Amino acid sequence: MKRNAKIRVKEGSGNIFADLGFANPEREELKARLTLQIYRLIKGRGLTQAQAGEVLGIKQPHVSSLMRGQSGAFSVERLMNFLVALGQDVQITVKSTRKPRGEVSVIVA
Repeated sequence: MKRNAKIRVKEGSGNIFADLGFANPEREELKARLTLQIYRLIKGRGLTQAQAGEVLGIKQPHVSSLMRGQSGAFSVERLMNFLVALGQDVQITVKSTRKPRGEVSVIVA
């Protein structure tokens, strides 16, 4: 790289999936956040992937995919069901916003 080469920097939108041009960036971000929480719970409990698979009702290779952040094969609903199986309450709150378009967020209590 040249010493005086300029590096183009563009401020992100706050959603990496939107910045990368995904068709449904809000859904993808939600899935990523749910998957991260599933990962944390499995790791925090010290479960093997086989044990986690038994709890979640899926095969070990699918747990392996989740643990690597690959949630593409699972719907948001299925990921929420995994959290319930791991002993978590999942609450969905719908409220009005002042923005022209609403947003989806995950709050871990």
